[in-house]
Amino acid sequence: MCSAFLKGIALVVVLALPASARELRVCADPNNLPFSNERGEGFENRIAAVIAEQMGAEVSYTWWAQRRGFIRNTLREGRCDLIPGTVANMEMLRTTAPYYRSGYVFVTRGVDALDIGSFDDPRLRTLRVGVQLIGDDGSNAPPAHALERRGITGNMRGYTVYGDYAEANPAGRIVRAVAEGEVDVAVVWGPFAGYFAPRQAVELSIRPVTPGIDGPMLPMVFDISMGVRREDEPLREEVDAALKARRADVDAILASYGVPRLDRTEARR
Repeated sequence: MCSAFLKGIALVVVLALPASARELRVCADPNNLPFSNERGEGFENRIAAVIAEQMGAEVSYTWWAQRRGFIRNTLREGRCDLIPGTVANMEMLRTTAPYYRSGYVFVTRGVDALDIGSFDDPRLRTLRVGVQLIGDDGSNAPPAHALERRGITGNMRGYTVYGDYAEANPAGRIVRAVAEGEVDVAVVWGPFAGYFAPRQAVELSIRPVTPGIDGPMLPMVFDISMGVRREDEPLREEVDAALKARRADVDAILASYGVPRLDRTEARR
C-alpha cells in the first residue's frame, strides 16, 4: 500500500509539471532597428514571434552582430535554426517563399522638392549624395555601384550600414544626415528609410529608385525570405506554411514599421 501511495504521488507530480515548450531558435542582430534588437522592438522580432506562435513554439535568440561571416558563425555553427530577413534564394541557405519585396529609395528633404527617382537625374552630379556601405572594409551597396558607373563619385559620402555599436540605431545615421543637411539626397534601403524618415525633425520625401534593375545585372529591388540550413527542408516547409497562414499579421507588422512594399498586388491576392 505504501508503494502504491508513493506511485500515486509521483504520478501527480509528473502531471503537474509543465510540458517543455518547443523552441524556435533565431539568430538576429542585437542593435539593428527597424529589423531587430535585444529588446525585441524590430519588425523581424515581431514576425518571428508570430511564426513561433503559429508553430506552437517559443522564440529564443542568439544575438550576433550582422557582419561578414554572420551565417557561418551562427546558423552553420548550430547556434540557431532560423534567420529572418534574408535575400530570397541565397545560395548559403534554404529560404522560404518571400514575405515581402522592397527596394532602395531616394530620400530628400521635403522642403527642397527635389523629387529624384533615377540615377540618371543630372542633379546627382552636383548634389551631395549619401550612400550606404556594407562591410567593415567599406564594400559598396548596389546604389554606390550605379553612381560609380555614371562617374558620380566626388560628391558621394558613405555611411556604413553597421555604424558604431556604442550608438543606438546606428543604421539610421544616413537618414539623419539628410534631415540635418549633411547631404542633399541619400539612396537608402527601403525599410531603413521607411522607419527612420518619419522620426526626423523635418519632413523627408521617399521615392523608389527606378528602374528596379540598373544596367543588366545591378538589382535595386529584392525579395526577402527567412532562411534555414540547406539540409533542413522540414523546418523550411513549416516556417513557410506559418508565414502563409499568418500573412495578414505579417503584412500589418510591416505596414506599422513603414516598410516600402513593391509586392502589394500579390499580397492582396
